[in-house]
Order: sequence, then structure tokens, then C-alpha cells
Amino acid sequence: MNANYISTFMLSSSLRSSILNNQSALSKVSKEATTGRFADVGLQLGPTVGSDVALRAGMSFGDQIVDTNGLVGGRLDVTQNRITGFGSTAQDFLKGLIAARDADGGARILLPTASANLQELIGGLNVSYNGSYLFGGINTQNAPIAVYAAGSTSKNAVDADFLATFGFSQSAPGVSTITPAAMQAFLNTSFDAEFASPAWNTNWSQATDQPLTSRISTTQVVDSSVSANQPGFRKLAEAYTMLSDLGNVGLSQATFQTVVDKAIVLVSSAIDDLAVLGGTVGAIQQQITSATDKLKIQHDIFNQQIVDMEKVDPAEASVRVNSLQNQLETALSLTARLQKISLINYL
Repeated sequence: MNANYISTFMLSSSLRSSILNNQSALSKVSKEATTGRFADVGLQLGPTVGSDVALRAGMSFGDQIVDTNGLVGGRLDVTQNRITGFGSTAQDFLKGLIAARDADGGARILLPTASANLQELIGGLNVSYNGSYLFGGINTQNAPIAVYAAGSTSKNAVDADFLATFGFSQSAPGVSTITPAAMQAFLNTSFDAEFASPAWNTNWSQATDQPLTSRISTTQVVDSSVSANQPGFRKLAEAYTMLSDLGNVGLSQATFQTVVDKAIVLVSSAIDDLAVLGGTVGAIQQQITSATDKLKIQHDIFNQQIVDMEKVDPAEASVRVNSLQNQLETALSLTARLQKISLINYL
């Protein structure tokens, strides 16, 4: 016959082990009851956990693109506002050109407006958003357009061209002797060249022709900026410069009209260019909005699939919580009773 030895130590150790196991299980089940998903998704799903991970990766990638689209959309909103403003200013200036062409003192009327418009254009093209210059192309760290003022590279180039062509500066009395034909030839050659490459890129602009690109969906990449080197901007810069800094106040009426006629052509063409450019930006904005809406729908689909894979039955989880709590309370109660049992009580 075998004898079995039972002691309070062995019973207590067994109960302590049961308590620890129940506490661990209760913590897990309580988490599942609270969150509605498995506490250990990998353990529960087993081989199918790869699908869960793939869904979460896809949802995270889509969410990142949505956040990026918000930033890109903000940049394009500011860009579109600037383009609209440039176009509105150009239209007002065109009206002024037509009205001043045959008016006495027309040059004096146009001078302050042309000068202000040039500074507004340069300032608008040098606008930044979140620390990046919007019209710089991929060169977002440097202001795209240089200031036009005494001593600047752009003004020095215009002054040098004028002096080389006519033999005197814009402020010299000799400007009154410039004929319409001579002025026309200057405007169509040396002056035009200042606003074309390579002179434009050397004396005026640090922007790149290549715009920024952004991924707006898992399959779409779009141009997300506008370069200050666009033809419409160059034409406006040329028109404003010729009306503000070619000595127009001292020109004869016929020669002044030659300058105005050239400016009218440039501004009219620039207005058309800006309208097309604004339409292009608007189309990109619509693409971003559409892509973002689709990504949000995709997020909801992914999220529902993840929830379906990871969810637990809340009723079952609640029953398990109650059961484990009862077992834990029973084990604690028994442990307390065993601790009171002592051989001394029976001696």
C-alpha cells in the first residue's frame, strides 16, 4: 500500500499558481472585453495573421497619403490664389494701358502702377508655405525671383542693355530722341532677351523649370507646384519693367505709344497664359480631392476587414471575465483559510 502525503504547503503552492494563471487570463480577457479585439492577435489568428498585417499596412499607407494630400492641397490653394491675383492685376493694368496710350502724360500715369505691379509680382512669386517657396520648382529653399532695384542683377542687366543700345541711360535727356523704330528694335531684341533663357535664369530667377511632384494615391503622381519660370509670369515682368524703367516719361508720344503697344500684347498674352495655368492647377486640385475621398473610403473598408478579423464576442468575453473573477475569488478565499491552518492549533 502506498501512502500519499498532503501538506498545507503543497495546497498553498497549487493555489498560488492557480491565482497567477487566473490573474493573467483575467487581464487578457478584460482587455478583450474592453477593446473588442483579441489581446494577442498573432496568437489567435495564427497563419492568417499575415492578412491582418497586410491590411493594416495598406491602411497606414493610405492614411499617410491623405495627410500629404492635405499639405499639397494647402500649397495649391495658395498658388491658385496668387495666380488669380496676378491675372486680376494684369486685367486692370491692361485697361490702364489702353486708356493711357493716347492720353497726355500717359507715361506719368502708368509709371507708379507699373512699378507697384512689378513689386507685387515679385513678392507674390516669392511667397512661401510651411517654409518652402511655392514657385521655386524643386528649389524650394531659395526665393525664386530676385528683387528689381538699384544694384540688383536684373536692373543692372536692363540698364546695361539700354546703355549699349542708345548710348545713354534711361534718365538722360537723350531719351527724347529715341525713335519709335529704334525703340521697337530694342524691345524685340535686347530687352526681350532679358526675359528669355538664359538671361532670365541668370539675372531674375532661381526657380527650376521642373516642378515638385507628389503621390496623391497608390497609383497617381501629379505636379504639385508651379514654377516662376512660366511664360505668363515672364511676360508680366517684362511689361511692368518696360513701363516703369525705360525712361518713358521723357519719350516722345509716338515712341511711348510703341512701348505701350508692346506692353498690351505682352499683358494680353500673359492673361491667357495665367488662365490656362489656373485651369491646370484647378484640375490637379480636383484630382487630389477625388483621390483623398477614395482613400478615405478605402480606409473604412480596410478598417472593417481588420475589425472583422480581430473582433471578439463581447457577450462571451463578459462571461469569461465573470467566470475568472469567481475562480480568482475562490482561490484567494481558500488561500486565506489555508494560511490559518497550523499544527500548533492541535497541540
